Amino acid sequence: MRISLCQGLLTGAIILNLLILYYVSRAQQQMMEKRKELGRGSRRAARPASLLGGALGVIGGEHAGMAAEGHGRGPRVSVLLREFESFENYVGDVANSFLRQRPELPFLAVADTFPYPPLVLPEGARLLVLSPSPDQPPQAHRPEFHLQTEFVLLVPDGVELEQPRVFERLIKELEGEGGGPVRLVAVPVLTRSAVQCLHLRVNLKEWTATYSPAASGSSGSVCTALQGDAVVLIRTEDLFNLSVPLGRPLFPALFIQTTLRGWKVKLLESPCFSANHRPLFSSAHNQWKADTRLKEATGKLMRSFGLKRLLLPEGKEQWFGCTKETPRCFGTVQDDTPDYLYLDRWTPPCCLRALRETTKYVINILESSGVRYWLEGGSLLGAVRHQDIIPWDYDVDLGIYLEDVPNCDHLKNLDSGSLVDANGYVWERAVEGDFYRVQYSEANHLHVDLWPFYSRNGIMTKDTWTEHKQDVEFPEHFLQPLVPMPFAGITAYGPNNQRAFLELKFGEGVIENPQYPNPMKKRLDRSKL
Repeated sequence: MRISLCQGLLTGAIILNLLILYYVSRAQQQMMEKRKELGRGSRRAARPASLLGGALGVIGGEHAGMAAEGHGRGPRVSVLLREFESFENYVGDVANSFLRQRPELPFLAVADTFPYPPLVLPEGARLLVLSPSPDQPPQAHRPEFHLQTEFVLLVPDGVELEQPRVFERLIKELEGEGGGPVRLVAVPVLTRSAVQCLHLRVNLKEWTATYSPAASGSSGSVCTALQGDAVVLIRTEDLFNLSVPLGRPLFPALFIQTTLRGWKVKLLESPCFSANHRPLFSSAHNQWKADTRLKEATGKLMRSFGLKRLLLPEGKEQWFGCTKETPRCFGTVQDDTPDYLYLDRWTPPCCLRALRETTKYVINILESSGVRYWLEGGSLLGAVRHQDIIPWDYDVDLGIYLEDVPNCDHLKNLDSGSLVDANGYVWERAVEGDFYRVQYSEANHLHVDLWPFYSRNGIMTKDTWTEHKQDVEFPEHFLQPLVPMPFAGITAYGPNNQRAFLELKFGEGVIENPQYPNPMKKRLDRSKL
């Protein structure tokens, strides 16, 4: 039987495909075996080579790992020290204190970069540097590869272990909680007054974290955050289920993430850990350096978590968003839908604060200049609904009488250019149309828009219009008289029949049925309000 050329080519192609499948399958099997071998190697008690002699062990290289000795026969907890300063610390003393009484426990110091001066650690303690190195595999710098025990004890710098059985007590407390919301157990350093039990509420939609005092004084206080000097026990699995398990500052990073997961921490009265090194720093200069680095680390952490505002338990605020000297938190708005709406967030609180400041400033100048104004569009809607700016709005709109513009020095000469006033606000004629705009600053373009109308046969009208549906003519009787109403922390003026005015502009039921500016792009889920 003769084989044609086509049949020969087809047979060859089939054989070639079978060979390719065979070699691909074999390569995948070899890769799986290598991964298994790597996993077994990370669980063996590897002794990485010292970088600076026998006193210093640094985790890194191909065979880095922290062992749990055997199956259930080794230690159940590892000790981890995350917070310390390279210029002055007691990491070696802490490691000695723990390993002298419990030499079987893995002890791990964790730093973002290699500390200088180098740490001098005792036998059995290791340093893990989180910053990746191009000459080492990724697992060399990932802590989950080096913590193989069931639990992790997070300790601050300068503490000492006095009671060797404290680990079993903490494990018993945590296991006694079963699978409930308590996923961390903590004890104070030195005295119970050294740590405060707090309630933490994290509202990502509003970019805000709020701390408030929790009940204290009783053994076993349960809360959602701690502030102060404490040692914390957590399951290793839970720790590495966090997006940023070892962020700095450690407690804010830890408790913001655990709060979002609904976890709680149980603070015990005792046993307390001792500490001979309090305060940690021997000079005012070093204390200043530590405080400065803490402030920088806090800002970096909050910005990475998308938090712009912290409300502290004593009533103070910390801000991490835009200012008069920086650009606003969002870019040019497309399709009436700012970028944060796509992230299921609302206007950052720093932006709302800037809009309120600008609104108050502009209204004060308009009133002192004799320029009649009224809350327009979405700003009026916000005043009726919230007595404030709508939580997801990104500007403020005011209507003004065109004939009053010459009364205001800030407005009357804007045809010839913009004006930066003595307080840094920028007054300009908007490039998008025939209206005025007042920006928060030259750097920060959050703004109040001023829309000039004039009366023609009892109808308020303009010569140019935008594509916004609310930009329409309306009867002047809505402005006769203007009525005061609360808005953004001040008293502003608005139309006299606000419901009819808003329904003329937006449609019936607009007050009771909130919606984002462009539902075709992003629709508000009212069930989550």
